[in-house]
Amino acid sequence: MDARSSHLDRLRLRLADFPVVALLGPRQVGKTTLARQLAASWDGPVTLFDLEDPEHLARLADPAFALRPLRGLVVLDEIQWRPDLFPLLRVLADRPDCPARFLILGSASPELMRQSAESLAGRVGFHDLEGFGLDEIGVGDLDARWLRGGFPRALLAANEAASVEWRAALIRTYLERDLAQLGFALPAATMRRFWTMLAHYHGQTWNGSELARAMGVTDKTVSRWLDVLEGTFLVRRLRPWHANVGKREVKAPKVYIADTGLLHSLLGIATYDALLAHPKCGASWEGLIVLELARRSGVGRDGAWFWGVHTGGELDLLILRGSERIGFEVKLTRSPAVTPSMRSAREVLKLDHLYVVCHGSEPPWPLAKGITAFPAGNLCRKPAVS
Repeated sequence: MDARSSHLDRLRLRLADFPVVALLGPRQVGKTTLARQLAASWDGPVTLFDLEDPEHLARLADPAFALRPLRGLVVLDEIQWRPDLFPLLRVLADRPDCPARFLILGSASPELMRQSAESLAGRVGFHDLEGFGLDEIGVGDLDARWLRGGFPRALLAANEAASVEWRAALIRTYLERDLAQLGFALPAATMRRFWTMLAHYHGQTWNGSELARAMGVTDKTVSRWLDVLEGTFLVRRLRPWHANVGKREVKAPKVYIADTGLLHSLLGIATYDALLAHPKCGASWEGLIVLELARRSGVGRDGAWFWGVHTGGELDLLILRGSERIGFEVKLTRSPAVTPSMRSAREVLKLDHLYVVCHGSEPPWPLAKGITAFPAGNLCRKPAVS
C-alpha cells in the first residue's frame, strides 16, 4: 500500500499557504496517522492535542493560555468536539508574525461545524482525506478494495471475517456514540434502518418522499438525516447537470454510500462471490469508480455531475475543467460496447471525450470516435484519465 505521500505533500503546501489547515474525513480513515507522519517530518517544534483524551482536554481548560505561547506545528485532533476553539484560532491566525501553524482534524464537514466556516473564513485551507484511493493500491488489490472499502483497517485486515467485523463495529460506534456527541438526538435503531434503506438506493436518484413514507416521517426529516450522513462523509450526493435540451431531464441528485465496504456491510455482503451475485453489484461498482474519478479529477464537488433524461439517455459522470467536458460511463464488464445512450450523451453534452470505465487491467482501447474503453486497473497507481 502507498504511504499516502501525496496527501503529505498537499498538507505541507496547504500549511505553507494558510495559518490553519483543516484535514477532514470520516472517523478511522487515517487522519491521525497522517498528522503524526507530518509531525515526524516537521522542521521545528510540534504539539499535539487529542480532543477525545481527558488529559489533553484538561490542558485546554484555558485554551488561550495553552495555545498562545506555542510555536511551530500545533495539531488539534477531532476538533468537532471543541467548536468553541474556532474564535480563538482566528485570533491566533491573525498574529502578524504567525509563529504557529494549526492543523485541525475533523470528522464533520464545515457545514456541520458552522463556526469554523464563520470564524476562520479566509484563514483556513481544507484537505479531504478519504479511504485508500485506487492510485494508492496495486492492480492486484482492486477487487479487495471494491469488496472491503477504503478504510485502512478494513482493507488491510488479515481476512474477510476480520474486515467484516471491523466495519460492523465502525457502523455501531457511529450510530450509538458519534451522532450523539455531534449533538444529533437520533435513535440508533432508526438511523440504522434509514442508512440501510439508503444502501438499497445506492446509485439511484434521491426520492425523499418515498423514503419518508417508508420511515413514517416527513420529507424534511429524511432530508436532514441525509445531510447528517453526508456531513460526516459517509454518503455522497452527485448533482444533476441540466443541458437545457428541451427534454425531461433528471433533476434530483444521485446518492451513493461513500465507501463500498460500508455499503456491503449494510447490505449483508461478506464475500466477493456474494457481491457478484447481489442485485446491487453493478451499482456498487459504479459508486466505486464514480467517486474515485470525481476525487481524482481535482475539480471538487462543483465540477462533478451526472446527466440523465427520463426517456433513457444518461451519463454516469460529467467532469468540467474550464471549457473541457469529459464524460464517463461505468460498466461492470471486460468487453464494453458503445450504446445509443453513450452516443446521445456525447452529442447532447458536446463531450470532448467519453471514457467507458470497465473491469480489468488491460491498456485502454478505442471503441469509436471520441469514445475509449478504460479498464479500471489503469487507475491503480496511475494518473487519472484526462
